Amino acid sequence: MPEELGIVQVYPELLGTYGDGGNALALLHRAAARGVPARLVPVAVGKPLPREGDIFLLGGGEDSAQLLAARLLLADGRAHTMLGSRPCLAVCAGLQLLSHHFDDADGRSHPGLGVLDVTCGRLARRAVGEVVTEPADLPDVPTLTGFENHRGTAELGPGARPLGRVITGTGNGDHGWEGVVQGVTLATYLHGPVLVRNPALADHLLTSAAGKLPAYDDAEVERLRTERLDAADPRRHFRRGRHLVARRG
Repeated sequence: MPEELGIVQVYPELLGTYGDGGNALALLHRAAARGVPARLVPVAVGKPLPREGDIFLLGGGEDSAQLLAARLLLADGRAHTMLGSRPCLAVCAGLQLLSHHFDDADGRSHPGLGVLDVTCGRLARRAVGEVVTEPADLPDVPTLTGFENHRGTAELGPGARPLGRVITGTGNGDHGWEGVVQGVTLATYLHGPVLVRNPALADHLLTSAAGKLPAYDDAEVERLRTERLDAADPRRHFRRGRHLVARRG
């Protein structure tokens, strides 16, 4: 375990829409709850990514901000190595920045870093609303919830795996999948912020960087998480209610 975890926010001025900066706060909070020293390392526009970072975060951004971030990352000689070798969470525009290439609002293709074996096109209509997804290959992470607002798709190549199967919402596009897992990198279209709404996903990233952590339960977070899941998937609320009735009977 590093003496102090460096939680790196990449270009927070550009990549922080829909409260995605809260992902860093969630990691700091859950690290501190276990007595794990951690510090926030914001990377300003024009600055290179730090070599000492332990977890990297890329948030969502508007089209112009995303294009600027792409140019900056492609010009940073260490970005591909750092973002492909350290635990990383990339949200929305962040997902597209790590792809082979992504399309802008006019349908023009732009190169990404190629960290993920993914290509990103455009949806026929904007995806807006709550999302519920069941993780496909993360046994330590339960049902995920979040909010999507995007026009991007994510077509996965053979080197990438989906983060989860969509129960409610759009996710990556037409195949019923949401997000990407490749190596130590997690990518998703979920805002929320996603690590606040899904603390087990935050713990997965922390464990990837720091090793096994003591258990930590936050009753208020779990209450709010259950509330959001029930609101996004009414069938889940109905099934849970029937289960409780059956137990009482």
